[in-house]
Amino acid sequence: MSLSILIKEGDQMKIYKGIRLDPARGTTSNVIVTVNSEPLKHRVYHSPDGFNWGYGGSGPADLARSILWDFIGAEPTPGLYQDFKFQFVSGWKDEWQITSEEIQNWMDKRGSD
Repeated sequence: MSLSILIKEGDQMKIYKGIRLDPARGTTSNVIVTVNSEPLKHRVYHSPDGFNWGYGGSGPADLARSILWDFIGAEPTPGLYQDFKFQFVSGWKDEWQITSEEIQNWMDKRGSD
């Protein structure tokens, strides 16, 4: 799959956002993740409890996997979403945002699996 053609001219830019409702509680039930203001579908693989971020665990792995699955339109390889997790998701704070353009730029620099 050629990653450099994921965003085509005329495609709507997607904005992925996350917020921790109560930063004192680091639980997965305490977060909201959206894509263009709609809930992001949780593609459960590592964390049946849900999304999380700010570290390198299972909740962040599922968040990275779900964002990339939505962006690509297909299941991402483990190497791709784990790299994305460590490059972005593990460093996010209580509130974050990333655009499809930023993801595309990262993927273009990274290359394909």
